Amino acid sequence: MTVSRTKPVRVALLGCGTVGSEVARLLHEQADDLAARVGAPVELAGIAVRRPNRHRDVPADLLTTDVDGLVTDDGVDVVVEVIGGIEPTRTLLLKALSAGRSVVTANKALLAECGAELFAAADASGADLYFEAAVAGAIPLLRPLRESLAGDRITRVMGIVNGTTNYILSAMDATGAAYGETLDEATRLGYAEADPTADVDGYDAASKAAILASLAFHTRVTSADVHREGIAGITAADVAAARALGRTVKLLAICERVTENGEESVSVRVHPAMIPRSHPLAGVGGAFNAVFVEAEAAGQLMFYGQGAGGAPTASAVLGDLVAVARNRVVGGRGPRESAYADLPVRPMGEARTRYHVSLDVADRPGVLAQVAAVFAEHDVSIAAVRQEGRSADASLVIVTHTAPDAALRSTVDKIAGLPIVREVVSVMRVEGAEP
Repeated sequence: MTVSRTKPVRVALLGCGTVGSEVARLLHEQADDLAARVGAPVELAGIAVRRPNRHRDVPADLLTTDVDGLVTDDGVDVVVEVIGGIEPTRTLLLKALSAGRSVVTANKALLAECGAELFAAADASGADLYFEAAVAGAIPLLRPLRESLAGDRITRVMGIVNGTTNYILSAMDATGAAYGETLDEATRLGYAEADPTADVDGYDAASKAAILASLAFHTRVTSADVHREGIAGITAADVAAARALGRTVKLLAICERVTENGEESVSVRVHPAMIPRSHPLAGVGGAFNAVFVEAEAAGQLMFYGQGAGGAPTASAVLGDLVAVARNRVVGGRGPRESAYADLPVRPMGEARTRYHVSLDVADRPGVLAQVAAVFAEHDVSIAAVRQEGRSADASLVIVTHTAPDAALRSTVDKIAGLPIVREVVSVMRVEGAEP
């Protein structure tokens, strides 16, 4: 098999864990095909690891603990980073980009926090920065946003971008089990890390939402701009209540372009929400990811598939590697950062959403009227009410129409102080078609 260039494209691989080892394997097993696609052989120049003795299946001459030396090696054309974290990764990638080496990274936290700095370094040297694997694993999502839909106007991106939380919520819905025992089961099966904080508290999804919003709306959005809530407070009763309404609970990343009084802005949030079981995202079970994109010309698009794992994520990394290697061979450049719109990010209080509120109230006449009066006082319209009495107490469930989140939150806070309300049992946002 011949290629158009004999000089190989040499790759420095930073990290050889679950994803990195799969990248190394695929580079070896698919060497001929990759060379044909790129126009030159693609070779590993070295693999930076902490403990070489733990990687006995990798040729010893490729392993090094000198990550700085590998990144600055003049013989390296592309740096592939799968070690994660902010530092020293940020410094290493800035060195690579500043030296004109293209970078492929799967590091969503770094991109969400330092993306502008990385893009600036890439622009200054003419290097490429690709990051398809940073969001939704193997699902081709970022490139369509960045390239395929570049001629369209995207209005909304909503999806499930964290497999761990989706597995937990799907299992709670299927079995009726509590959050704690479902998390334990997810950990035992390998769907949750020993420390699941980044996943269950929404940090992982928030980083991904920042990247999605930045690409979709041509605006720099960082993880600090994203309103974030996790799933640790979701109870079996919440899931059962959703089921009673024909809905299910999902942790959603929601990115919206908002126009109000002729002014445009961006709303970016991550939180649990009830969605109708008829919605395509409701059927996304287990550790799978799915993202809904709405654009003015293209309409509604849905991207679905494996959102994590060594092989799926390595597939996205290899796709980026082929693209940047091909650019090195032919002298081209990939897409640059597009942040020309520079839209302001709206605070969560201004986001328009809906609430499902469950109250434990005294079972006596006039209760509903008092509660309804508080909603009216805050200009929040009630869409549906369900009341069930049990001896001296009663359960009151209210679903609202769309209103600013701040108004909804103020309403709930005031209701909690009413003498007739024993407890605000749960509050959850509702997405999808109104009843």
